Amino acid sequence: MTAARTQTGDEQRRTLILTGASRGIGHATVKRFASAGWRVITCSRHAFPANCPWAAGPEDHIQVDLADAGDTLRAVREMRERLDDGKLHALVNNAGISPKGPDDGRLGVLASGTDVWRQVFEVNLFATIWLASGLIEELTSAKGAIVNVTSIAGGRVHPFAGAAYATSKAALAALTREMAADFGPLGVRVNAIAPGEIDTAILSPGTEKIVESIPLRRLGAPEEVANAIYYLCTEQSSYVTGAELHINGGQHV
Repeated sequence: MTAARTQTGDEQRRTLILTGASRGIGHATVKRFASAGWRVITCSRHAFPANCPWAAGPEDHIQVDLADAGDTLRAVREMRERLDDGKLHALVNNAGISPKGPDDGRLGVLASGTDVWRQVFEVNLFATIWLASGLIEELTSAKGAIVNVTSIAGGRVHPFAGAAYATSKAALAALTREMAADFGPLGVRVNAIAPGEIDTAILSPGTEKIVESIPLRRLGAPEEVANAIYYLCTEQSSYVTGAELHINGGQHV
């Protein structure tokens, strides 16, 4: 994939809203889009960190608890207010949670209580619906794109990802297809990316064992995932919708 040229002052500035922007894939995505001249509105549970070097961050950050549907809808109203021209060119639903057990181990079905299932599905699945539905007018106006971040765990039992997390990601893949069918007539494309083992701070101990079985024999870099997200949000992928792009070095084969 080749990077699109950076936007100039004479071009319409595009806007991205990104959830889960504080680290890893989200942080790399901020840098990828910002380097191409996009305005990036970031969303996370935490306030914008004072030591972050990104100058545009404080005024374009929204603190939101996606586990709370009411707070998500409040954030949607704030997002709409910040879109002065009424256009949203891309929405990337990257936020996700995967609770662990007391020993930091995987939570299986029997070890996951109702509170775990509800919290995980609210953040990983339902928030995607509230955001996309609440911003559909702005996405339609811009003929924008949505990218949902699923996971390799949504298609197979993973040694570290919990049952609630994996099930929510499988549901998100199905939701992506439903949204693509519903939003396509509005000119809005909806796709998903399914990362495998990416070199971020949230990797679980023992990941090195998995790397031995990956055809490319290495972890993925957050920047590689960010490049794929950028591709799905630009005209390079103008006839791609309803797809789930596997970014895992061949781990799924």
